[in-house]
Amino acid sequence: MTAVLDASTVDPAPTPTAARRLPSVSSAVPWVIPGGLLVVLLLATGTPPGALARYAAYILLAVLVPGTLVHRALRGSRGNLPEDLGLGGATGFLLMLAGWALGAATGLQALLPAWPALIIVLFLAVPALRRHWRIAEPQPLPALWSWAVAGAITLVILAIYPAWQTTPLPPVTAAWYQDLDYHLALIHEMTRSMPFQVPQLAGDTLRYHYLSDADMATASMITRIDPAVVLLRLWLAPVAAVTALVVAALARQLAGKWWAGGLGALAGLAAMPLRLGEPVVAMGGNPFSFVSPSQVYMLPLAGLLLTLAVDALRGRPLRWAWAMVFPLALACAGAKSSALPPIIAGLAVAALAVLIWHRSRLRPTLILLGLTLAAMFTGLKLFAGGGASILTLQPFAVLYFFPPYRQTLGRYDQNDGDLPLPNGIAHTSALGLGFVAALFAWWLVMQAPRFAGLLALRASTTRRDPAAWLLAGLGVAGAGGLWMFWHPSLSQNYFFLGMIPFATVLTVWLLADRGPALRTVIAGVIAGAVWAMAVPIMGRPVPPSASRWALALAKPLLLTAVVVVLVAAVALVLRRRVTKRWAWAALPSALLAAVLGGGVGTYALQAATDDWKALHRNPSAAAVSVSRDEMAAAQWLERNSGKDDVIATNVHCKLAQPGCDARAFWVAGLTGRRTLVESWGYTDQAVAADGVGGQRYFRQPAPYPARFALNERVFNQGDAPDVAAMRREYGVRWLFADSRVGPIAPGLETVARLRHTSGPVSVYELS
Repeated sequence: MTAVLDASTVDPAPTPTAARRLPSVSSAVPWVIPGGLLVVLLLATGTPPGALARYAAYILLAVLVPGTLVHRALRGSRGNLPEDLGLGGATGFLLMLAGWALGAATGLQALLPAWPALIIVLFLAVPALRRHWRIAEPQPLPALWSWAVAGAITLVILAIYPAWQTTPLPPVTAAWYQDLDYHLALIHEMTRSMPFQVPQLAGDTLRYHYLSDADMATASMITRIDPAVVLLRLWLAPVAAVTALVVAALARQLAGKWWAGGLGALAGLAAMPLRLGEPVVAMGGNPFSFVSPSQVYMLPLAGLLLTLAVDALRGRPLRWAWAMVFPLALACAGAKSSALPPIIAGLAVAALAVLIWHRSRLRPTLILLGLTLAAMFTGLKLFAGGGASILTLQPFAVLYFFPPYRQTLGRYDQNDGDLPLPNGIAHTSALGLGFVAALFAWWLVMQAPRFAGLLALRASTTRRDPAAWLLAGLGVAGAGGLWMFWHPSLSQNYFFLGMIPFATVLTVWLLADRGPALRTVIAGVIAGAVWAMAVPIMGRPVPPSASRWALALAKPLLLTAVVVVLVAAVALVLRRRVTKRWAWAALPSALLAAVLGGGVGTYALQAATDDWKALHRNPSAAAVSVSRDEMAAAQWLERNSGKDDVIATNVHCKLAQPGCDARAFWVAGLTGRRTLVESWGYTDQAVAADGVGGQRYFRQPAPYPARFALNERVFNQGDAPDVAAMRREYGVRWLFADSRVGPIAPGLETVARLRHTSGPVSVYELS
């Protein structure tokens, strides 16, 4: 634990004069903006002030402090507090997962608060570890770095705010996105002991990448904050902040320039695909999704894993840090099942580069690849469920979700993974194939912030660096997963979304490697951002015609090209003593910076637009799926039942939906209890049956027909033998009867004790 890497593993200071300078009070000013904004927006959207204070203390004392101490002990300090806290925060997430797993395996979750305290006490008590409380050789970063990273965090917070506005805290009449209810049920499940069960189908083994839910459950158990408040308000922003710091540290580690770290965080987190006036946005946008905690949680863990991989690929000894590789990779697999395959592809490509140019590093590279592969296969056994099993090879299946394709060639397509190719492609003409090729080319151009870095493989200074091949490989593999696979819910998109920040870092590295003056980079970023926010949307609405769509997508590209040429010409004319070297170095660098700035500008414009709509949205106009009385009844049951009690309910389908959309997960989510049969849309059985009878997985019939029939008879007929069988055979303790979804048998009160009523809900206890 006391061993640290040699000095070569720590990036040099930005300037020699900064080597011994301590950070000043003014260096904290940039961080006040996102921190203050976060507090204001959380309080404005109903977050209890006490919960906010307790969660802040939890992040500081249970995650950041222990994680930073352990990371410094294993790898040394970066010489500045922000990067140490970022890498330490990701390490802290890993440490808290370890504490949670120990508690869940032994049933000693009550001792979880002692886990981070034990680490802190260890670093206070052991003399050799005390030095990790401070930075021995401070190498503070310039203020501009802090402003860039803080700006990235601010933009992410602004982008999250509309979701807070449209997802009020319970009890309230509202329509939540169904995945939030699903994750809320999993958070409650993670507070129980292993083995875990499917909350909506008690008794079934849970197979899902649930570690983000485990992280939120740990926070809830330690702080005693309602899991709904943790999920819907408090959890996402700190994870995003840690991710920004990790990405910044990775970018500086790769490029060796301080400003690359700041730009890496800004572009990696707050850059969308370019939108140069097109009526649609290219698929694969924001890696931070309010409704997908698993996607968000894998980002800081994957970033930390990549910092380890870069050191190993560059021949720097990891020493004690090798102990982090397998558990960190396993945490990535348990956070999101799509996280490791692109990284493994990148490591495989990097291994080939090592074999060609750096054979002395082959052994640690292969060990790194082997540990990550072992973690992926272990993760498949522990976490992967039915959703992963239906992922099917079908090139260009993602086009089903592209309006230009779906309104033209694919207007008769079905979202079906049984075919070798989508029907619209398999049966089109040569002209139609040209349109498909043009759509793919347009997508690549719009993804320029993420893919321009591939040019680094041709640069003399980066071509032989295995780290460049690592980032290039994972970016291409992530895009390949998006374009080569089919999934009924577009889940193949996560292969690409998870790699976006790291592929963008390669673009930043390429820019830094060109050696432009900082003013050139800043000017290019600002110009690109201004153009992205100012250019008008052209060609909207677009008639469903391939030729009209092609024109609508091409016109903005041509306009942008004309503007670039004119600006370059003016710059050359105004520039005195123009030299060939300046023309071929400064202008391409400025254009590359503008590409990154364009992505950031698009992100900022979308965040501002969504925030404006959220401020002026009429809450009464939202569809109502769950009423305030229903939520209140569920919360009453949570407070008055045992944590391991099983309940039965007649709520199975989303209201106001044709047929039965079995994704009404709010009873298990808000009661926090396992249900005999609630909604089965995400169960392994339903997902595996996707397409049977021409129905999507969430419209398949309930698993275990006999159990479901018993459940329905209890609520429809209320016969004593059925109620007794439910209690005896399945251990059901409570009935949650909702008259909004169907009539309730009046005889229930004679065979069960009515304990609570709230609007349409009656809660019965079985003796």
